[in-house]
Amino acid sequence: MGRVENRSVEVEAGRIRLPGDLSIPRAAIGVVVFAHGSGSTRTSPRNVAVARTLNEAGLATLLFDLLSEDEAEDRCNVFDVPLLASRLKLATRLIQTHRETRDLPVGYFGASTGAAAALWAAAELRSSIAAVVSRGGRPDLVGPRLAAVRAPTLLIVGGADQDVLELNRQAHGELRCTSQLEIVPGATHLFEEPVALDAVAELASEWFVRFLLAAADEAIPDPRGGSDES
Repeated sequence: MGRVENRSVEVEAGRIRLPGDLSIPRAAIGVVVFAHGSGSTRTSPRNVAVARTLNEAGLATLLFDLLSEDEAEDRCNVFDVPLLASRLKLATRLIQTHRETRDLPVGYFGASTGAAAALWAAAELRSSIAAVVSRGGRPDLVGPRLAAVRAPTLLIVGGADQDVLELNRQAHGELRCTSQLEIVPGATHLFEEPVALDAVAELASEWFVRFLLAAADEAIPDPRGGSDES
């Protein structure tokens, strides 16, 4: 893996300061903001492992706490998808104004309830988000906003996570954007089985590289001034 610069940042949510870890590989092609699941934080070992794979693929990553320690003690906050989505939007604003990442296309990686927040925020930010990956997500918590998601969306679910798999199958049918459902055979909700998380990381990496590169290409001005005439 090439050189990766690590930065400590803070996402400001009114009077609350949410700590984050920003990792930027040399010549990054995009940045992925992580939204962790219920009961977790930016130090989630599963998300950290996925982020490391994304860094190796040339993608910057931001892992941050969606809630303060006091907020996380209230279980209502943990499942408050609009609140979590609002924090994700604030993190996106940070990325889009940060000197080292402001010119990079942005993607979301969400796990469990964090995936619901990622889809909710993507539906509201629309063209500002280039891709979404959901790991064992709860898209049912997004409701009718699913149809408003425009970012290409990859739903990754464990084959042994039957209830969540059915929810994702239903959500896949409701999405109106480019989307794909990937099932990791034998994996349960937390993808703790051998090589299961590796499969998630590889699938996510391929999806983000594909669509964040495409978004970057679209952002490059046409040297001919935008005319297609010869």
